[in-house]
Amino acid sequence: MTIYRKTLAVVALLTGLIAARTALAQIELPRTAPTAGRDTSAEEPGPVEAPLTLRADLGARMLIVQRGDSTLKTFAVAVGQDRYPTPVGTFAISKIVWNPSWRPPPDADWAKGKTAKGPGAPGNPMKVVKIFFQDPDYYIHGTGDVESLGSAASHGCLRMDPSEVADLAKLIMEHGGQPRDESWFWRILHSRREEKVVYLENPISLTIID
Repeated sequence: MTIYRKTLAVVALLTGLIAARTALAQIELPRTAPTAGRDTSAEEPGPVEAPLTLRADLGARMLIVQRGDSTLKTFAVAVGQDRYPTPVGTFAISKIVWNPSWRPPPDADWAKGKTAKGPGAPGNPMKVVKIFFQDPDYYIHGTGDVESLGSAASHGCLRMDPSEVADLAKLIMEHGGQPRDESWFWRILHSRREEKVVYLENPISLTIID
């Protein structure tokens, strides 16, 4: 009787093993089983955005805003006169001054007899904002002489329409690591007597060509 019971126990054990093996063979594990239930989105790098860049074409009197191969905006500008040419080359924009004051260059013949003007003063030729590309002498700035846009009329700087240069400065700040909300810009643009300097964390490249 003991031998019979042992035989039955062995048969039952073998039967159970065979059934379990058959069940496992019928289960098809998903190919993603090693990562199932785990969010892997953070492990996969997303597309890298191309940086914002500016290009000024002195011959065409145009300023082009680009990101990679895409052109985002184009602006008409006034460029330097033959006697006061706008410098060519590649520059890094890292400083923006909102509501800038103006001081006539002491050694410039064209500035003789002119006096300094504070932020927002009626006779201040610097309108809204100055975007420096070669500090302290050369910058992009708003002008009250919008009729000069599209011509060689400046003393080396790039002149723009005041509303357009404000939009450009906002875009440069956003991509240069110094974004601001609309309330900040509203306050700056409605407090013309307050000069505000902004330094970019990520300088924006400007290339100027003939």
